[in-house]
Amino acid sequence: MDARLDGIGLTSARTRERLVQRLREQGIHDEAVLARILEVPRHIFMDEALASRAYEDTALPIGFGQTISQPYIVARMTEAMLERRSPRTVLEVGTGCGYQTAVLAGLVPRIFTIERIEPLLTRAKQSLRALGIENVRFRHGDGYEGWRANGPYDGILVAAAPPEVPAELLSQLAPNGRLVMPVGPEGKQVLVRYTRRETGCVREELGPVSFVPLLSGVIGPGGR
Repeated sequence: MDARLDGIGLTSARTRERLVQRLREQGIHDEAVLARILEVPRHIFMDEALASRAYEDTALPIGFGQTISQPYIVARMTEAMLERRSPRTVLEVGTGCGYQTAVLAGLVPRIFTIERIEPLLTRAKQSLRALGIENVRFRHGDGYEGWRANGPYDGILVAAAPPEVPAELLSQLAPNGRLVMPVGPEGKQVLVRYTRRETGCVREELGPVSFVPLLSGVIGPGGR
């Protein structure tokens, strides 16, 4: 067992409880999501030098120009995807450090996650393994392409912002499935939710956000 899991001082359970209370005050209502945020040790998904800031409600760097998402955003996106639904399969685009993956893995039976930067994917696998999470399948690939072989998906969650919603991802949604993702250029991004209906996909805007851009292509083991 990873000795860092329990945490001490600024990564303790009490500190996590204060974070969850802040999320409640900001409008997160799904108790299952809040319980999962409380349970997942966010500090193990980042460098030890930043571990003391793990339970601040802010995004933090994880290398390669990427960030671990703000806990409020993780909770908001998860809640938006799960609202009045019980998805069985979810595609996550942008594994990053694996924190969002870990939150989802306690709420959904099967997660398929894609990351274009192989060193980040390797670290995410190690962190999730340390938590005993076994319902996640990983792929090093281009998020714009999704993962059609395992679809269609009841939910798709994208942790980076393209200029427009990729049609390929929408096409991998199951009937009544939901896609939640940020869209737009830097400074003008909005969180959107698409729900697949018989007549097409219904779009809802959930508010302004700020994410790294969704990029095409892949980066190999050496970060190149």
